[in-house]
Amino acid sequence: MSHLQEKLAVRRFPVQLLGWVSAMALLLSLSSCQSKFRSATKQATLSSSIQLKSVPEEQKVDVLIDGQLFTAYRYPDEIAKPILYPILTTKGVPLTRGFPIDPQAGERVDHPHQVGHWLNYGNVNGLDFWNNKGKVPAERRHKYGRIVHKSIESLKQGKQGAQLQVATQWKDLNGNILLEESTSFHFFLRNQIRVIERVTTLTAKDTSVSFRDNKEGMFGIRVARALEFPSEKPLLLAGEAGIPNAAKIMDNEGVNGNYLSSSGQTGRGVWGTRAHWMKLHGVVAGEESSLVILDHPDNPGYPTYWHARDYGLFAANPLGQAIFSKGKESLNFSLEAGQSVKFKYQILVHSGNNLPAEEIEQLAAAFAKK
Repeated sequence: MSHLQEKLAVRRFPVQLLGWVSAMALLLSLSSCQSKFRSATKQATLSSSIQLKSVPEEQKVDVLIDGQLFTAYRYPDEIAKPILYPILTTKGVPLTRGFPIDPQAGERVDHPHQVGHWLNYGNVNGLDFWNNKGKVPAERRHKYGRIVHKSIESLKQGKQGAQLQVATQWKDLNGNILLEESTSFHFFLRNQIRVIERVTTLTAKDTSVSFRDNKEGMFGIRVARALEFPSEKPLLLAGEAGIPNAAKIMDNEGVNGNYLSSSGQTGRGVWGTRAHWMKLHGVVAGEESSLVILDHPDNPGYPTYWHARDYGLFAANPLGQAIFSKGKESLNFSLEAGQSVKFKYQILVHSGNNLPAEEIEQLAAAFAKK
């Protein structure tokens, strides 16, 4: 290299170095922006967490996502137990039946005690908590129990969703308390899935309490008409303005539900089988939607039997073993005075496509570790 070339090389070096420095600065700036964007996106996701709004004059607590109703904890006097109603998709489509609270045209008008989501049982010290409609002839009221809302213990909102803690009491006709109930609802989002986690602790009050094996139980949801199975016979349905038709009719328009269990059972055959989760899937108002119930290994009777019917009753019943096994098994669960039992379940609310079994398994495995 000549002396002149050396001088030119020396002069070019600072220019090249400056270019490298500028490029590095630009990359660092972009990286910082991306990091801030990710942080802002994460913060936005967290800030769109679930809010709870207590409305005591309407006997309810609304559960809101981005200001829109997802579900509500309701405890009206005319219903014989507290419920979650309605349960809505991201587009605001109800996956629960409206009847008897808000009847919709085309809905079945049977089993008025099956409304929204609830937890109760058909034989508690001989009393039927499951079938109590709130309006029972006076001469038969002694056969039923009711679950009475006692108090809202706490409302919590944060980065991990929202938690509602309530206290209720299981009573007989005379107001005697059989069970004290403490229930925590945890509402959160997981992979765009709306999750309701319910943990219920039942404590026997002053005497022992028996839960004789019974078909009617326990963790239930009554779903929208679209998630039912097509009927093979005429039904009594609600007409315009939700008023029941005068006669039974055959109408299966839009009715397309189907079950899938963790054990691979589908269709009507899932009733009376055991599985640690069950999915009910269908197209509701043009939107593919899934409702999934996850059982928990700590629950009595795990994996639960399923009281899942083609007409829209979707329920897990861990305590009715003699019924579902046709007498091959029995549980007849009971509590001594002061003794407690805990039940844990999750409801997954998914819309937009058919929630794959593999993803449900992953969510069930994560829930099992709680």
